[in-house]
Parts: sequence; structure tokens; C-alpha cells
Amino acid sequence: MSPVRLALLLCAAAAAGGAAAAADGAQALNVSRRCLSDVRVFLGDISLDTPKRYAALMYDAFGKMGSGVAGGNVNMPGSLQECLSVRGPAFSGQYCQVFLKQDNVQYFVGICVPDSCGEDEVQTLVIYETFQVGETSLIPPLPSILVSQSVQGIFMTQCTSDTATPDLSAVTCLFVCCAMIAVPLAATLLTALIRWQQYRVVNPGATVGSSSSLNAKSNLYGTLSPNGTAGGGNDMNANVHDVQQLSEMGRGRSEEEDTGCVFWYLRAFSLQNTTQGVLSTSSSAAAAGPAGSYASVNGIRILSLLWIICGHTTQLSAWNNLDNEKVWKKTVESSPLYVFAFSGPVYLGVDTFLLLGGLLSARSLLGSIQRAEDKFSRGLVAHFLFKRFISSPGRRLSRTAESEMNINERPVSPSRVQPLHLFIVCLAIGFFSVVQRGAFWFIAEDEVTNCKKYWWSNLLLVNNLFTITDICAPWTWYLSLDFQFYATTPLLIYLYRLKNRYVLLVVSALLLLMSGVASAVITALLQLPVHQPTTLTYESYFQYYYNKPYTRYGPYLIGIMLGIYITTKRDQLLKHQWQAAVGWVSCLLGMAAVVVLAYVLKDVPARPSMAHALYQGVHRPLWALGVAWIILACEEGYGGFIHSLLSLGVWAPLSHISFSCYLIHPFLIILYNGKQETPIHYTDFNFMYLFMGHVTLTLVAGYALTVLVEKPYLFLKRMNIYNGMVLGQRQVYRHTCLCSIDNKEMSMRPP
Repeated sequence: MSPVRLALLLCAAAAAGGAAAAADGAQALNVSRRCLSDVRVFLGDISLDTPKRYAALMYDAFGKMGSGVAGGNVNMPGSLQECLSVRGPAFSGQYCQVFLKQDNVQYFVGICVPDSCGEDEVQTLVIYETFQVGETSLIPPLPSILVSQSVQGIFMTQCTSDTATPDLSAVTCLFVCCAMIAVPLAATLLTALIRWQQYRVVNPGATVGSSSSLNAKSNLYGTLSPNGTAGGGNDMNANVHDVQQLSEMGRGRSEEEDTGCVFWYLRAFSLQNTTQGVLSTSSSAAAAGPAGSYASVNGIRILSLLWIICGHTTQLSAWNNLDNEKVWKKTVESSPLYVFAFSGPVYLGVDTFLLLGGLLSARSLLGSIQRAEDKFSRGLVAHFLFKRFISSPGRRLSRTAESEMNINERPVSPSRVQPLHLFIVCLAIGFFSVVQRGAFWFIAEDEVTNCKKYWWSNLLLVNNLFTITDICAPWTWYLSLDFQFYATTPLLIYLYRLKNRYVLLVVSALLLLMSGVASAVITALLQLPVHQPTTLTYESYFQYYYNKPYTRYGPYLIGIMLGIYITTKRDQLLKHQWQAAVGWVSCLLGMAAVVVLAYVLKDVPARPSMAHALYQGVHRPLWALGVAWIILACEEGYGGFIHSLLSLGVWAPLSHISFSCYLIHPFLIILYNGKQETPIHYTDFNFMYLFMGHVTLTLVAGYALTVLVEKPYLFLKRMNIYNGMVLGQRQVYRHTCLCSIDNKEMSMRPP
């Protein structure tokens, strides 16, 4: 045998032996041969004296420990985009995150591996310490000088690619969202074309802008108008005026029968109509406005909304994105100067909304009873609850000064709010499924998973009864809670209408006591903190306390009682200056005590604490009483400069879009945080700037959703109602789009 042939045979045998060894190694590790081979190629190329370019980039994309570990900078995200841009000899870069635990510290490390490896294979390779160059690990533990335990424990691995593959549910949701946006845009274009054609034929000298759009002068959002009535027309004269406008529009339309019903309904969805009045400031009431004007409510609502946005800005960043979390906690949890930060009692903003919801639910039901000739029937209650179930979970948040406020109002749209609520759920499923993941995509990924599984709980308004980790769009728990409390309003109104009204006081006192005792007992038994935790460690806080009806009912109950009093009072409660002075001092001291004690009791009790339990039992009703006093004092002319501030005209346009802003702002914050490739560094200036940016983008998105999603359905329903009223008043106006409504009932029936 020639030497050359012998050498070839030896090389072939060595190659076969290497392949067999590789196959045996892959089988032993339960890793595919291709994955193991590509990993070894990468590790070999990075070990060369002059590493190959792709291998150097993959190594550079690995997460590495930075400074500030003692302050909380433990996550090592690496570089996602750099990893995904790598192109190796037979593979591309794939970004994975390995979640580790060392001592009591949990953190993740971003690594760049060949895309031929799956998540389970990557985790196996990490466990067997495959990612090493010589004796140096590419995933080193935290140094023992900072962490006492040097052993790493791995509990999860996640990988991402540069292409998103949405499933059927995501595609369906994207189609629904696109359709809901496309219909108003198409209606806008078609309406403009039809108007242009009509005016060119009927009146060539006229311009399209000279036409009065659908109810152009009415405030269809129902916020406060200077005369103290709610927008959209709340007395019979306003109704007649609106009907006359619609009748004139209908007669003009009948002259062009070729447009048919399509044009009539297109106008409900067109931006020519939905944008009218949204940015108007005319809804502010004068400082000395009439009783019942609720001029202060718009300001209270918007300030509470801004407080909540500020809290969510900090919360959603602190849970995952900060590189100095411990510094942030030490700074903001110790000083009331950071009351707007997440460690402050931001949750009191929700209690303010619950108070307003109770006030206006009582006002609405009493108005319905009055329109029903003082008859409190089971049918009226059923209609009251059904209307709320369909339409108004968010209205108490977004329309606190809206059509419920005037007791002479007519029925309003039952399809007013749910379209936007369900739009947000679909947007979370669809949009988060197709957007490329960032290094901090955890919350967005949880949203997709939870919404696909529990979307029906949002539809039925029961998602607050689930654990916080299973809620779709967790910030919508307020809508469910508000509806559940709303269902108790008829019972309390029934007790109020009894001859002995002390029964109402006794029952209300018992309900308030039960809610406070439940909060105190749960806090003591589970040793809960008094403020919302700054980490997800205390799941029991969210599971048993935070968003449950038995701990949150106090503010809503106080709101119902306030609504009954303001709606039915015959004389002012405050008749002397000294009464107002005592009330204001008590109000401000009580609200200040609620805020300050949240910092005094900031530590989590190691054993059942009487102080913590007592605070949890009384702080929500105390805060609600303070806000109730502000509303009452402003209504009775003792609000002073606070009334002037809360009734500024600037609050009106913000109130118009507040519901959309509330629903969209967490979505935007989650998107921003999730797309980050590096942690966010906490400083006061950084978070102030971040808050201002989130507010600005929220207002823009809120306005767009209001005119494109929320308001078109309001117009559509009101058009049908107006049609019924037109026939009820025996107008000559007739057209083919009239809905089948009993006209007598439409003019008299309560909502």
C-alpha cells in the first residue's frame, strides 16, 4: 500500500471517528448533531489567534457583567440586534436569554447561539457548560465578592428570531383592529366625495365646509357645559333642537335618494363628524356655576389619570428594566417628595375614580326613576344594569361629567365603550405577536399569552377575580370592578326610597365596615405591605387584596351616598364660612395623613401588624371622603381657588379623550420598555422626561382612538335614537333608515 493511500485512509478513519464521537456527544447531551456541530464551529472560530469576524460579533453580543451590581445592575441583556445580524458559515445568529438564580439574586444573561439550536437544546448546553473558550465561561457567575453563593441555577431559557410568526388568533385580531380603523377612514373619504358631488349638483356656489355636520353644535361627549348641563342635550329643548338639525339633514338627504342608507350611516363613522368638539374647551363651568354643574369633576379626573400614568411609567420600568433598582427603591420609598413615583400611593387615583363612579351611578339611576314618573320597577333596574354591562365600564372613568350627570337625559349609546375596550384586547394579541421582541419583552409576551387564554373575562367584566398573572390587559381590572359595584346601586337607591331612610344609613355603615374589616384582616393574616409592592414578589397582595371587590367597595359606596345627597338635596349643607373652613382643614389633614402614613408604614411586617391592618382598613374611605368634600364644597360655592383650578377649560378636551388615554397608555409603556436593548437608568430627570414623553404620546394615541374607534359607535347609536324621537314628535321627516323603535317609549323610557 502506498504511503499516500495510507495517509488518506488514516484521515478518513479519523474523520469517521470524529463524526462518530460528535454523534455520540450529541446523543449523550440530547442535542441535535447540527446544533452541536455549529456550536463547536463557533467556539473553535472564536478560539483562533485571529477570531473570525462573525464569531467575534457573536461573542460581543453575549451579555457581560457591568458595574453597579450592588445597586441592582444584575441583568446582562447583551446585544439583540448585533446577534441577529450575524451570518456564520452555515448558520445565523439567534438571541437567547438564560434566566439564572445565584444565592437570592435572579437575573438573566443574553447569549448569541446558532439558529440551528432550539430553546431546550440551548438550555442543555448551558447546563453542561458547553459555552466556554478554554477555561473561560461565556456565562460566568456573579463574583463571590458581591454574591455569597457562586453556584448558578438555571430555571428558564427563551430564544427569539428576527422574524415573527403570528398564529391564527393574532392574525384574526390584527384583521379586526385594521377593519375598525379602516372603516372610519373609508367613510371619511366617501363622505367627502359624496358631499362634493351633491354640492356641485345642488348648489355649485357652496362649499363642502358650509354644510352643518351631524349635530355640529352639540357636545356629544357630554362633558360639562357652562349652564351646568351635560353635553349632548339633556333637556327636552336640547332634544328638540338636535332633532330639528337631524331632520334638516334628513330632508337634504332625501333630495339625493341615490345615496340611500349608506350615506346616512357613513356620516356616523366619518372623521368629519367624530372630530367635532373633541378639542373644545367650552365645557368648563364658571367658578360660581349653578349647583349640580359638577365643574370640578373634569379636573379631578384628569389629575388622577396623570397620577396613574406617572405611577405606571415608574412601575413597569422598575419591575424589569432598571439597572439601579435598589438605588431607586431606597430613594423613592423613603421620601414623600416622590409621591408621584410608584412607591407613593398612586393607587389612591383609582379610589378617586371609584368615588366618581358611585356618585354618577346614583345620579343616573335617580334620573331614570324621575323620567319614569317616579316608578322604580324591575324592568327599569334590568335596563339600567344591562346598559351598564354593555357600555359603561369605562364611562365612569372617562365620562364622569357626562350624560349621567343630568337627571333629564335621554338614553345614550349602549355600544359606546366596549368597542374600544375589545379593540385594546385585540391590539395586545395582534400587535405584540408581530412586533420583533426586545431584550425586555417579558410583560408583552405575558400579555399575548393571557389575552389569548382569558379574553372572555374582559368581555364579561370579571377579569379582576383572576390572579394578576392571568389577567388580560391587567389595567382593565378597574372596568370590571366598576361594573360589579354599579350593580349594587339599585339596592341602595331602593333603600333610600323607603319611608324610613335610616335603613339606608345602617346598611351603608355595615357595608363600609365589612369592607374595612376585610381589608384589615387580609392584611394582618397575609402580612401585606400597605402600599403596592415595587416587585412581583408579593403575589398574595394582588391575588387576595388589591383588585378585589370586598376590599375596594368603600370609595364607591361613599360616592353613591354623595350622589344621592347632591341629586335630591333641597338646601345647601354649608351655610356658614366656619363650616367650610372646618371641612377644608379636616379634608386636607386627612388626605395628607393617608399619604404620609403610606411612607411611615412602608416596611413589610414580619408578623401580623395592627398598624398596617388599621391603615388598610380605613385609608381608602378616608381618601374618598376627602375627594367627596372637595366636590361638595365646589358645588356649594366654597371651593375657592381649588374650584377655579379644577374647572379650567383645559380639562374639557382632555376629558373627552380620557378613556382612550387610560386604556392605551400601559400598552405604549409596555411597548417602549419591551423594545429596549439595555436597562434604563433611574434618575429624577430621566423619569420626568420619560413621563412627559409617555403623556404626550398617550394624548396623541388617545385622540386618534377616540375619533376612530370610540366615537363613531356613539354617533351611530344616537342617530337611531334621534330617528325615533323625530317620529315621536310627528315630524314630516321620513326615510328608509329609521330603526324599528316604539316612538312613545323612546320619548319617555328611561335608560
